[in-house]
Amino acid sequence: MSKRLESAKALYLEGIRDGHYVEAINKYTGAYYKQHSTGVKDGKEGFIEFFGDFVERCPVRDIQIIRGWDDGKHVFVQAYQDINNGEAKWVTTDFFAYDEDDKIIEHWDVISAYADSTPSGHTSIDGPTEIVDLDKTDENVALVKNLLHNALMEGGNPELIKEFVAEDYIQHNKEVADGRDAFYQLAKDPQRPLNYKEIVLCVGQGNFVATLSKANWNDGKLDQDYAQVDIFRVENGRVVEHWDNVEPVPENPVNSGKF
Repeated sequence: MSKRLESAKALYLEGIRDGHYVEAINKYTGAYYKQHSTGVKDGKEGFIEFFGDFVERCPVRDIQIIRGWDDGKHVFVQAYQDINNGEAKWVTTDFFAYDEDDKIIEHWDVISAYADSTPSGHTSIDGPTEIVDLDKTDENVALVKNLLHNALMEGGNPELIKEFVAEDYIQHNKEVADGRDAFYQLAKDPQRPLNYKEIVLCVGQGNFVATLSKANWNDGKLDQDYAQVDIFRVENGRVVEHWDNVEPVPENPVNSGKF
């Protein structure tokens, strides 16, 4: 495990799970900490203020790091949180940027409710976690970027999904079934409400690639900007598995905003 991935996990586990948020933020972050998490102010003081209240309100915190990797510049982590013995269950997806001293200087996150069942019988977090195919990192990152840019953004061609995605594609979205065809049917709908606008971050290692994107949901009733996180597992040049998180972008963030 890289030093940077180790520190990102420690900020979660030591700082939030174990309640040592003051010690952790001072140990693992740099002189300045830019924050994109909804409701959390910039700086170490903002982190301490938020998690001081969180730890007091939520005395029972079962937090597990499910997946994590780095690309040298950024670290990505997917975590599961069971708060107060099931009172709330969340999946959090986090991106961290580092300085030259391996200190965290910027953080983005997207948080969604955990789903214990999908149309095909999965959960929000189950599935493979092992990172393999390190020699294919660049190839797999390019594949994912091409999928988003060329097939899923406005003006893209959904037919290209057949080139990028395996037929037996496994889906962890709580509303979508397994299989490339289910994905394709959604994407090709001219009235589809979700459209990708921009890839903000892309962090890949081996067979896993995570992206943070700007997206928009417009179903005729609601026109809302979203922060969209997608996790892709790639095998033999095709996307074979997908997890995601989505969160509305607040109109008046207390910090630098979701992006």
